[in-house]
Amino acid sequence: MEGGTAIDGLTACAIIAKAIGYAAALLAMGGPLFVIAFRQAPATVLQMARQIAVAAAMIGIAVLAVRFGIRAARISGMGFAGAVDPMMLGFVWDSPLGTAAIWRMAGYLCVLGLMLPKRGGFAVSLIGAGLLAVSYTRVGHALSDPQMLLSALLVVHLLAVALWVAALLPLRRAASVPGGAALLHGFGVLASVTVPILIVAGLGFAWIMAGSLWALIGTAYGLMLLAKVALVSILLMLAALNKWRLVPALARGLPEADKALRRAITLEVAIVGLILLATATLTSVTTPPIHL
Repeated sequence: MEGGTAIDGLTACAIIAKAIGYAAALLAMGGPLFVIAFRQAPATVLQMARQIAVAAAMIGIAVLAVRFGIRAARISGMGFAGAVDPMMLGFVWDSPLGTAAIWRMAGYLCVLGLMLPKRGGFAVSLIGAGLLAVSYTRVGHALSDPQMLLSALLVVHLLAVALWVAALLPLRRAASVPGGAALLHGFGVLASVTVPILIVAGLGFAWIMAGSLWALIGTAYGLMLLAKVALVSILLMLAALNKWRLVPALARGLPEADKALRRAITLEVAIVGLILLATATLTSVTTPPIHL
């Protein structure tokens, strides 16, 4: 397929590491956003959001190191031995991945400010969320032209996605605590604004990368993008089910409503994992049609 490359062992490792890195970054970015958007949420829910964001930041830092090694191994031609070769690691450091890593590391360290009891730490964590989003404009497809527009679309898209992804597990917890129904309703109201923004920014970025409708079915990039869109569509349908049926049922105190909602959110988490894996594959083994 035009614009695609074979997936060997190192490439598979790179895809998995990148997907985990995406998950860590989104959770670290979205944690502070969730906390500020829902300051009146039950204390246990907010505590969970903070703990997830901090853990994600720590995992993200570790994944950065792993991705450096994998990238060095891939460009060296030496196999896994290249992962610790100083010269190859230096080449990676001097590449856009090195620049992005500086931004990302700074973002993760700022997100760790959520561990501090004072408001200043929370403000620092919000700065960290912004730094993490910007880090993705320093590497990969975002470096294409028009770079400023692509960067803006990507930052908006990432922040909207991060809020949604980081909210899933706290909302799952909220389904079984007093006052949780109000939080879930409030998130649905916010999602009615953020999801359209997420979709428009994501489609705008993808359209620029694809360049034409034909590219969606005639290239590896386009087919992988369509697979990702299909997964996102399923996720949106599940979110709609939650908003219009399961959350109202929980608010009315219907039997088993909390269990049904928790199952639906668990399914959402699984689909998000597949979307991140598809995104990692898209950015690792395919070339955007505008570059062919």
